Amino acid sequence: MSSKNDGFKDFVLDQLADLPHVTARAMFGGHGLYSRSTFFGIIHKGRLYFKVTTSTLSRYTDHGMKPFRPNAKQTLKSFYEVPIDILEDTEALTQWATAAVER
Repeated sequence: MSSKNDGFKDFVLDQLADLPHVTARAMFGGHGLYSRSTFFGIIHKGRLYFKVTTSTLSRYTDHGMKPFRPNAKQTLKSFYEVPIDILEDTEALTQWATAAVER
């Protein structure tokens, strides 16, 4: 894992500091985000993705965000990229993460 990717992971964890019990575990060349035992996010190649539901999906699509594609042949439509303006806003990011955890 490159230090650039670790730096992004550390940034995301810092941004989510108000969300209790968040951890990142290495997986598929990136990291999975967990709140306790609930898997709610993916950090992959400098991008952050959260778990979506039918009630939260429009938040992402309204920002033009796309589902997680770990490779050209696979798309995980249950995870969508978090917009940069949300990622940079600690309060908004915590709200979006909470919605992903509580799904």
